[in-house]
Amino acid sequence: MSYPNYPPYGQPPANQGYYGQQPPPGGQYPPPGGQAPYYPPPPQQQGGYYPPQQPPPQQYGSPAPPQPYGAPPATGAYGQPPPQPYGQQPPPAGAYGQPPPQPYGQQPPHSAPSPYGAPPAPYGQPPPPQPYGQPPAPSPYGQQPYGAPPPQHFGPPTAPSPGYGPPQIIAWNGDADAQALRSAMKGFGTDEKALIRVLATKDPLQINTIRDAYQRIHRRNLIADIEDETSGWFEKGLVALVRGPLGHDVSMLDLAMSGPGTKEKLLNDVLLSRSNADLNAIKSEFFRTYHRKLEDAVKGELTFKTERHFMIVLQAQRAEDSAPVVKAEIDRDVSDLYTATEGKVGTDEIRVCSILSTRNDSQLRAIAQEYRVKYARNLEDVIKREFSGHMEDALLFQLRHAVDKYMHQASLLEDAMAGAGTKDHLLISRVVRAHWDRQNLENVKGAYQQRYHRSLASRIKGETSGDYERLMLACIGERI
Repeated sequence: MSYPNYPPYGQPPANQGYYGQQPPPGGQYPPPGGQAPYYPPPPQQQGGYYPPQQPPPQQYGSPAPPQPYGAPPATGAYGQPPPQPYGQQPPPAGAYGQPPPQPYGQQPPHSAPSPYGAPPAPYGQPPPPQPYGQPPAPSPYGQQPYGAPPPQHFGPPTAPSPGYGPPQIIAWNGDADAQALRSAMKGFGTDEKALIRVLATKDPLQINTIRDAYQRIHRRNLIADIEDETSGWFEKGLVALVRGPLGHDVSMLDLAMSGPGTKEKLLNDVLLSRSNADLNAIKSEFFRTYHRKLEDAVKGELTFKTERHFMIVLQAQRAEDSAPVVKAEIDRDVSDLYTATEGKVGTDEIRVCSILSTRNDSQLRAIAQEYRVKYARNLEDVIKREFSGHMEDALLFQLRHAVDKYMHQASLLEDAMAGAGTKDHLLISRVVRAHWDRQNLENVKGAYQQRYHRSLASRIKGETSGDYERLMLACIGERI
């Protein structure tokens, strides 16, 4: 798997454009002295993964089209986000009754008020996105998070990721797989390979269908049966798959906050850099499962300004992915970040947390690039110098995800395997999360190869064994 001319963290990609310039064509990052090969997507797996449709050319600041498997993300000129997860495409311009994003520097008609003094919209500001039709709980710290300029919410809201939206009925029958799972576990012994073959190749909606079919046909709970018939990290991996993306996220939050101490890395993985729709779904499912608000649970685990940082995140008030990148607003955020860090004695931590938690990935990429242009320093280095501990890790997580989510996921996978001993709970969680989106997974594997000069599969083989190894390899698309 090749991932040609991939930039290191903190460096803008080769041939990176600036405001209004076009990025290199999808799948092509020309290396010095030649043209990079183009990697077409492999055939889509039947029964679950549906090839995304190619959208028409987008306006400046709108989401980029999906990239080919194994290709680097199209970071492009300021504001170009990476491919949509799991084949999702942004809704067409004007969907949901909202005006499309406007070209750079223009205020759309009937939009929400600009955070930097644009005239108010004729019919007032629209309410923030609602989780499944329910109004969000009032912020305990005021209308806007800790004085940050209100993010731009005009334009279509980001759709929930597969497995995070309302329950769906798909044109796919899971009865045969439910029968195969029961056959693999009943009687004497367990057919572990059959469990892997069925569960490691399904998308989130198929997993839900199989789980429901198992309950309907056999009057048994699939998770309980797997826990009875398997053990160790192999069991943990299978259960993570059966729970699906949303159920697994909620389970990881409970694990992160159970027992002595707090597992901050799990909190970061689940809560940071999520869409408003996904975060609201996580909050709702956590309350349904554990009968307490996620905000209250997190408050009990964090302290001082780190707690306030996560309260900003949990308000789910990020700018939607459709919000454009506006040069004047990027300049304002860059100046505010400098004033809050290098430009004063001491650090205004909450100001920095507010900006990184309420801007979308396109805006954060533009902020990082403009900061380097204006002050000749990487924003990542500034954060490392001005912060420490969990807050530093959380801010770097948000920034790195925005700059290059594929390379960031590759580094998280390596982090789970590096050093003495394997952090198996992190490895399972990160492999399974990457597994749900096959197009994203192929890009992550390519980024891993580029950064660490070995395949992700070979690295996993060196850290796992037995059925656990076979399950992790199957999750990343390897034949077992």
